[in-house]
Amino acid sequence: MAARGQFSSRLGFLMAAAGSAVGLGNIWGFPTQTASNGGAAFVLVYLALAFLLAYPALMAELTIGRAKRANVVDALGSVSSGKAAHYVGATVGLTGVLTASLILSFYSILAGWMMSHMIEPIATLAGATETGTWLTTQGPGRDIIFTILFSVLTMLIIVGGVRDGIEKWSTRLMPSLITILVALIIYVLMQPGAMDGLKLYLVPDFSGITNPDLLLSAMGQAFFSLSLGVGTMLIYGSYVSEKENLPRLGASLTIIDTGIAFTAGLLIIPAMFVAQEYGTTIYSEAGELAAGPGLIFAVLPSVFDGMGATGSFVAIAFFLLMSIAALTSSISMLEVPVSFVSEHFNIERKIATFTTGSLILAFSIIIALNFDSMFGFVADLATVYLEPLIGLAFCIFAGWLWNRNEAMKAIAAGHPEGESAWFVKVWPWYVKLICPTLIITMLFPTLQKLLS
Repeated sequence: MAARGQFSSRLGFLMAAAGSAVGLGNIWGFPTQTASNGGAAFVLVYLALAFLLAYPALMAELTIGRAKRANVVDALGSVSSGKAAHYVGATVGLTGVLTASLILSFYSILAGWMMSHMIEPIATLAGATETGTWLTTQGPGRDIIFTILFSVLTMLIIVGGVRDGIEKWSTRLMPSLITILVALIIYVLMQPGAMDGLKLYLVPDFSGITNPDLLLSAMGQAFFSLSLGVGTMLIYGSYVSEKENLPRLGASLTIIDTGIAFTAGLLIIPAMFVAQEYGTTIYSEAGELAAGPGLIFAVLPSVFDGMGATGSFVAIAFFLLMSIAALTSSISMLEVPVSFVSEHFNIERKIATFTTGSLILAFSIIIALNFDSMFGFVADLATVYLEPLIGLAFCIFAGWLWNRNEAMKAIAAGHPEGESAWFVKVWPWYVKLICPTLIITMLFPTLQKLLS
């Protein structure tokens, strides 16, 4: 079996894990979900679930990963010594590999959109207006070309492994992402209409806070934005040194992730209302978000157009930001199937990367050719249903099937207080009882609807 990599530093892990978490799920998905679910009420529920549910579930993945030092299938298969538990664990792990692959298949299409919109202002400034129009018009040809470009870029980074691939590029891309994001927020908040968006984003309407659809969307978003329920964080946990304080690392990651998601909302939601000032329709007469998944493509071009000559350069900066965010997440998602194939079947990493990456790319092309019928279905299946369900399975494995003393030793490794730390004592019980209860409670109304 090929030697396993390891992150060289705490910063390397945080940048890589934050890069995985801080992707289109934060900068595209979170503001879109917020705008679709009443604004600040959704933000409050999301933030609460990020710390009450997603953080303990994150610790389940990181702890199992570091303890077992294996890919998601082999790690879950070895949590319990029982034969039945081994097969169930391996099955859950395979489902995680499949889910990560499904997410990457539609995610690569979205990322391709970001790349094409980044190039469009350059083409327009160069006088190639027809090319610029093609770059911003959705269609199978454009979607497939840019999906291929983005997928190949992701594969090339993953081939480098942990330190020379994932860590190296995450530590370069994340600071760039944050710098561009903050600069754009400052600009947008100075535009007419921005304060109306800020009010929607920051002033909650508590009447809808118990809506089952809002709760389910917030839970799915918390899992999606932290890359939970697919084995990504288990894999990253397996690359973390025993000397690191895992609860502190997990808390830092959760704070970074939710902080950037919240910060992204400060850009996108006010930008919606700035676009409205320029005549773009944001909400339909029924009060539903008009643009849906294409929110930023419907909203932001009108904002950029209103900036005059400066708008082209701001557009390039914004879609560069989105492309970076997409790349930092896609490398973590591809790592899930690559680590499984390379370790479980003892295949050279380069071969495993291009084989699995090409299979996922082929499915992306199928989605692009059948966009209207497949894109929304695959996205909802993977992020709204499979991620929380697999997250539930991780909690069950960590809380019920893993020996409690072994779990406590695993999470206490690197903690200055060891097994006497309050978090180390509380976490096994919390992940055993509270996390499954919360997930089942929020999934139940929707599952009941689907089954009736």
